[in-house]
Amino acid sequence: MVVADTASMQGTLTQRVPDNFHRLSFTGSGKEYFGIWIVNVLLTIITLGIYSAWAKVRRNRYFYGNTVLLGRAFEYHAKGKQILIGRIIVFSYLILYNVMLTFVPIAGIILALLLVAFVPWLVVRGLRFSARVTSYRNVRFDFVGGVGGAFLAFIVGPVISVLTLGILVPLASRWSYRYIGSNLRYGQRAFATDPAVGAIYRSWFLSAAIIVAGLLIIAFIGFLNLAVILSLFDSSYEATPGMQFSMIALFVIGYIAFLSIFGVAALFYRAGVRNVAWSATTFDGKHQLTSDLSRGRYAWIATTNLIATIFTLGLMRPWAAVRMARYVNDHTGVHFEGNVGEMFDKIAQEGSAVGSEFMDFEGFDFGF
Repeated sequence: MVVADTASMQGTLTQRVPDNFHRLSFTGSGKEYFGIWIVNVLLTIITLGIYSAWAKVRRNRYFYGNTVLLGRAFEYHAKGKQILIGRIIVFSYLILYNVMLTFVPIAGIILALLLVAFVPWLVVRGLRFSARVTSYRNVRFDFVGGVGGAFLAFIVGPVISVLTLGILVPLASRWSYRYIGSNLRYGQRAFATDPAVGAIYRSWFLSAAIIVAGLLIIAFIGFLNLAVILSLFDSSYEATPGMQFSMIALFVIGYIAFLSIFGVAALFYRAGVRNVAWSATTFDGKHQLTSDLSRGRYAWIATTNLIATIFTLGLMRPWAAVRMARYVNDHTGVHFEGNVGEMFDKIAQEGSAVGSEFMDFEGFDFGF
């Protein structure tokens, strides 16, 4: 249920929220979604993965249908057949690639290069599909981005991020958010996203500090462990099974800690850059989107969700998914300019540029 009374709205805003500011909400429950999830899992296993395409449709329809803005929910219109065809195409290509790489290595390498060349096109198709099968108030979304922008955002960006050891990650994030946000349409109206690099870097610095501090702690512990090992080699004393187990345990703990540090830093960064990018997004040139996730809270929810899912062998996955969806929606909003009802009426009268025939002739989800 959308809360209209701004005094009861959640968030971190300290000033009085205007009356035309509305937050999203999520109305689903873990118990309700568990019924959908368990059926999806069982049918996917029984059909050797084929049903996973229809499982994705059921999952998305549930989450879209429980994402509410101004008392109206979003809708997801994809069909399982479309998703299955896209997956079969990708899976067939991967099988061909591995076979050729094994028996004709040169051909396998050529196929790999072709895949890299086609990734931007696949990304565009995937984003366009996801947008066009989504509607709000019976008006479809659309995506009009080109292959060149996708190449910059999803090929060049990741490459320079790796080559610079993460220093240029904020620049890559800006490219990807600006490419997606500025090419998104709702009916005939456009979104525009232009996050400032400096604002993204301010979020990046905290994640970088977490990584540096964590690596220093791990290096110190590793140095102490290495000193113990070297002392054993320098003496005639042999390590007992207990000591050997302890050293192995330290290595395992260090490896888990290494992954955890990067995971937590990534979560902090993801929440921070989302706040920056969404808050730098406008719709129709005047309606301002807002995201005010708490980075610490977001990381805590994601981490505890993962732990709960692992220790319950996946049974808590539905609860975890609903918990995260509810938190993210509660901290996402739109500041509308003017009369909201009149605006949506005009958009509905204009109609959507996306026809339903797209669903049957062009809509394949490639999973990128």
